[in-house]
Amino acid sequence: MQVNETLNEGLKRGYAITVTAAELDAKVNEKLAEAQPEVEMKGFRKGKVPMALLKKQFGQRIMGEAMQESIDGAMAEHFEKSGDRPAMQPEVKMTNEDWKEGDDVEVEMSYEALPEIPELDMSKIKLEKLVVKADDAAIDEALANLAETAQDFKARKKGSKAKDGDQVVMDFVGKVDGEAFEGGSAEDFPLVLGSGNFIPGFEEQLVGVKAEEEKSVTVTFPEEYQAEHLAGKEAVFDCTIKEVKEPVAAEINDELATKFGAEDLAGLKAQIAERLEAEYAGAARAVMKRGLLDALDKMVDFDLPPSLLEAEASQIAHQLWHEDNPDVQGHDHPEIETTDEHKTLATRRVRLGLLLAEIGQKAEVEVSDAEMSQAIMAQARQYPGQERQFFEFVQQNQQMQQQLRAPLFEDKVVDHIAEGAKVTEKEVSKEDLQKAVEALEDAE
Repeated sequence: MQVNETLNEGLKRGYAITVTAAELDAKVNEKLAEAQPEVEMKGFRKGKVPMALLKKQFGQRIMGEAMQESIDGAMAEHFEKSGDRPAMQPEVKMTNEDWKEGDDVEVEMSYEALPEIPELDMSKIKLEKLVVKADDAAIDEALANLAETAQDFKARKKGSKAKDGDQVVMDFVGKVDGEAFEGGSAEDFPLVLGSGNFIPGFEEQLVGVKAEEEKSVTVTFPEEYQAEHLAGKEAVFDCTIKEVKEPVAAEINDELATKFGAEDLAGLKAQIAERLEAEYAGAARAVMKRGLLDALDKMVDFDLPPSLLEAEASQIAHQLWHEDNPDVQGHDHPEIETTDEHKTLATRRVRLGLLLAEIGQKAEVEVSDAEMSQAIMAQARQYPGQERQFFEFVQQNQQMQQQLRAPLFEDKVVDHIAEGAKVTEKEVSKEDLQKAVEALEDAE
């Protein structure tokens, strides 16, 4: 077997691979010999079929397998000896298309090699970590928001009309064709108007009612209603309004705290402070990560595989086009051209991606099964009621797994680099942190 270099220009590589007819024949004979003990053929005992007959019967099929294995073996041996790592799947094609049995097999292989990544002295990286403490004003604001979500209702003045968002306490009896139906009646039922908890059209008809008023509400059950005997039927609900209540924020006290799982108000405030500071830390980490990536981008420079740059620039252009054209969901759109801006951004992303991958590999950074499961479940929550199907889809889809694993791996590598860098903490206000985060978004 011969492997001769035909191209060595930058990161581009080309090789001519020749598998001689003798080598190929030997490979075929080897595979037939392996199979011979298990072969049965009329007129011969198992394992006693002559090689010449086996070759005549199965030689053509095995020849194809032998060709593929020989070429794959030559490629694997080449990469092991050269140390090259292809940036993308090598392009392989047979050059003697008029090949016939007895001829050598001639193959052309071309690829772009991944570049040599320079070693980094991480101690030379200087980073600033913003620190924000949860002050009383932020805690009080969060408490007020919680009180809004835990709203109570208090009775409106006698004679007040119900508004959207009010709670109406009522008795009602539902009838279809004049007959009350099971599950269609209730007493002292509290209904928040506009909540969408009742049949479409029901709550809207109660806007404007007053306490002690009687109101007939006529609605039609949806065709796909869960109770088949009511689906698509018109129903009349005779409602007796007992109270009309307006929403009010819950009082900020120990009782509110217990609703959110705290022992008392002081305990709730401590929980809020902890949650706020965790949010601040997450935002500060994003700011520091950008600073780290900017520092790495300035520290290193190496040749990049043109195919990776082209693919990344195309993906960036495609993504940005869809952001500007959100109504277009599929790919039935004009061809999207890449600009110099797309190529500049692609250069940064590819360079940093290769650098982080190299550092992570050398540091033996790995994403655990538990971390992957957490990431999958976090994504699955975006599809309520279909979490199991999503989980199974990801398990069977290697590309989707890689999409979820990549950011986890990147974050772990960033943390590894930050551990070796010189990090100084700087205490700032919540507003200053917000400005830093907004600056990140503007730079994207």
